[in-house]
Amino acid sequence: MTDLEQRLEQLRHSAQTRLGFLYGPDKAEALTQRLMSLVERYRSPIYHHSQDTHWQASDTLLITYGDAIRHRDEPGLLQLERFIEEYFRDCITNIHLLPFCPYSSDDGFSVIDFKQVREAVGNWDHIDALARRFGLMFDLVLNHCSRENLWFIDYIQNQEPGCNFFVELDPATDTSSVTRPRNSPLLAPINTRRGTRHVWATFSEDQIDFNYSNPDVLMAMMDIFLFYLSKGARLVRLDAVAFLWKELGTSCIHLPQTHEIVKLMRDLVDAIAPWVILVTETNVPHEENLSYFGEGDEASMVYQFALPPLVLYTLNRGNADLLSNWAMTLAPPPPNCTYLNFTASHDGIGLRSLERILPQYELQSLLDCMHQFGGYVSMKTGADGKDSPYEINISYFDALRGTRTGADQWQIERFICSQTLMMSLQGLPAFYLQSLIASPNDLAGVERTGRLRSINRRIWEWQELSEIMSDERHPAFLVSRELARRIQLRGQHSAFHPNAGQRVIDLDPAFFIVRRDGAQGRIYALFNVTSTNRTLSLSRFMPSSGPQRYRDILSDEVIEANQELTLAPYHCAWLSVED
Repeated sequence: MTDLEQRLEQLRHSAQTRLGFLYGPDKAEALTQRLMSLVERYRSPIYHHSQDTHWQASDTLLITYGDAIRHRDEPGLLQLERFIEEYFRDCITNIHLLPFCPYSSDDGFSVIDFKQVREAVGNWDHIDALARRFGLMFDLVLNHCSRENLWFIDYIQNQEPGCNFFVELDPATDTSSVTRPRNSPLLAPINTRRGTRHVWATFSEDQIDFNYSNPDVLMAMMDIFLFYLSKGARLVRLDAVAFLWKELGTSCIHLPQTHEIVKLMRDLVDAIAPWVILVTETNVPHEENLSYFGEGDEASMVYQFALPPLVLYTLNRGNADLLSNWAMTLAPPPPNCTYLNFTASHDGIGLRSLERILPQYELQSLLDCMHQFGGYVSMKTGADGKDSPYEINISYFDALRGTRTGADQWQIERFICSQTLMMSLQGLPAFYLQSLIASPNDLAGVERTGRLRSINRRIWEWQELSEIMSDERHPAFLVSRELARRIQLRGQHSAFHPNAGQRVIDLDPAFFIVRRDGAQGRIYALFNVTSTNRTLSLSRFMPSSGPQRYRDILSDEVIEANQELTLAPYHCAWLSVED
């Protein structure tokens, strides 16, 4: 029996066990056969990525919409490739292509057709060409679909297969225990051939949740999952995966059945595409988020959702205590797993991860400051029926316009510090396109769409973008050049490998200090998180019996171990041993 045959046999066994858990042992064998038939259909065309490890020190991820940059009527993916080639060559190794399918709302997350590419983005040939240069991350929007999706039209018409694909409830049903990420009604009224019906809609009335208690739904989504692998996906992001399974009387979040589905998907990639990285997107309190590592048998990578608001709070407050304390408690990921580190994305700055971390009065002070810098706050409805802050809607560059004392002259330095801090931590660093070019708040976008998240989803015309990227006085030029330089320097050192060891050193609230230990060396990453010059004695944390000289990788300055190092406002240093 070949190695592949052994893996397929293991998959058959594990799938039958998991499907039995989900749908009962009497259905497990038939469902397993359906799944293995899907595997056989897609196994040969699955795109094979040659990289023999999941990640390396030089790996980065660019987060972007496929049509974030436009030029005439040309496909957006061509402009994206042009942008990377001109400004971030040798910096970007992976690209998260945010939903590129036809959609009806939410900038792609209300999917009409899961197997088509929007014309403004390009087509599957453009994606194939990109997949030959970069590792691509696709979004699998597996919790819900658009009202315009053919499955939901089937539901309205009471036709197979979609008539049983959604969760229908009497509006009088008690759903008070259901965890809500929004303040919109949980049930959306729908006019059907059978009259008005009410269906489960976690995120909006245009995003109708699937009914995973129907195994046909799971099989349909596994078909899409395998199709994406055949189209070049090296990373697959499981969007809003925490909400998959519904069971009245529970919170309907993180249920055991949901974890079992993630484990089944992990079994699939381990068997037929072991180079594929499964990424879970769960914007929830920190410990809940980490549960999607499982025992190393679920996601290979989870988003570090606490990082964006904690870095923002640290630089806004000028105090690293909270960030240091949190980072010191981070458990190492399971073997062959890591964190996805980021500070900004297409969504707002999530606040749920700060629950039980940041006191309410400190959170309110931060929110007040974000309002001052042009931002908004989105709300969610709790079990008590009361609204509470869910996310801050603001560009990360403008979020760092100043501190709680107001705007100041340090915005660019503060912002570069935030990105350098993020890329210094254990995990794979991800950069949102708008952050790489220091994009400000897009208030016109909010006014045009009526959606708060549009503040950080600007669509750029190539001519305008190229002009600001070549203007030596513009923040886009200054930030992009320096971040590109630092990304390239980072990739040259094994201490920044996503699995390299990490130790946080808590000496002084003015500094965030983290030590990274790689196979070929050690680096101390130092950050002054305040708006004043600060002096730090290296002997306070450097080993007395260790090296006597260090080199700051960022400035190329040689520093004696017994020296007092003065760091300017928001200055960063990466100290390595000087041979």
